[in-house]
Amino acid sequence: MVDLTALLTDLAAESEQLDALVAALPPQAWDRPTPAPGWTVAHQIAHLAWTDHVAHLAATDAPAFFATVTTAPDPSRLVDDGAASFLAPPAELLARWRDGRSALAAALSATPSGEKLPWYGTRMSPASMVTARLMETWAHGEDVADALGVQRAPTARLRHVAHLGFRTLGHGFATHGRAVPTAPVRVELIAPASARSELAGPATGSEDGPGSDIWAFGPADAADRVTGPALDFCLLVTQRRHRADLALIATGPVADEWLDVAQAFAGPPGAKRDTAGSGVTA
Repeated sequence: MVDLTALLTDLAAESEQLDALVAALPPQAWDRPTPAPGWTVAHQIAHLAWTDHVAHLAATDAPAFFATVTTAPDPSRLVDDGAASFLAPPAELLARWRDGRSALAAALSATPSGEKLPWYGTRMSPASMVTARLMETWAHGEDVADALGVQRAPTARLRHVAHLGFRTLGHGFATHGRAVPTAPVRVELIAPASARSELAGPATGSEDGPGSDIWAFGPADAADRVTGPALDFCLLVTQRRHRADLALIATGPVADEWLDVAQAFAGPPGAKRDTAGSGVTA
């Protein structure tokens, strides 16, 4: 059974960590470019605020959620236009993001058990929605940290991102126009040392316990395998680093191809990031 309250607690903590990173920035720092082409620090926070807003619509007003696509002038620019529409002076933008994520948490907490919420190209349980929001908050937080030259210590919350990265294996293949493999893949990740005793319980679907040195997903006897640091895996599936810059090892053809198309976020194929560290939006 998924503990939605615990997931929401982790999402709040992830949001608060990023909030603390930007809250004290001088106004000019919000205009600093991030690795996402054309996106400043302000765009990154505006994107999170906009996505929380549409997720709140998905949980409370499905017709209004669907209208975000049907009334969009250019659906291919939905994400960029959404972020741009939420841009505001830093204090106003920060307040908008804080209010929106609080409203979303309340709405998801009130969603009846078993209900699936509409989303772009799929439907999601409240728990999956929370996990996706945590993944996005962490990933866009990485973009902000890169722009500010800040090194963030990985936390046990990365386990949720890793689990989502594993669960979206088929999505990565499909969104890149490739046949979804039927062969299982085993993922064994080295947990960050700073994260091994933080998480109160195992992430849904993982086979290891809290505080373990290894976060494992998939059948233990699978021929195809991915191994390496959990942080590197999370950076790959969120397309924040190029595969060549990460210490991940793929064994078997399915695992090897997966690392080229892995994508934990919804929507069309991301632009990915080259080895110079440029170019990705999600």
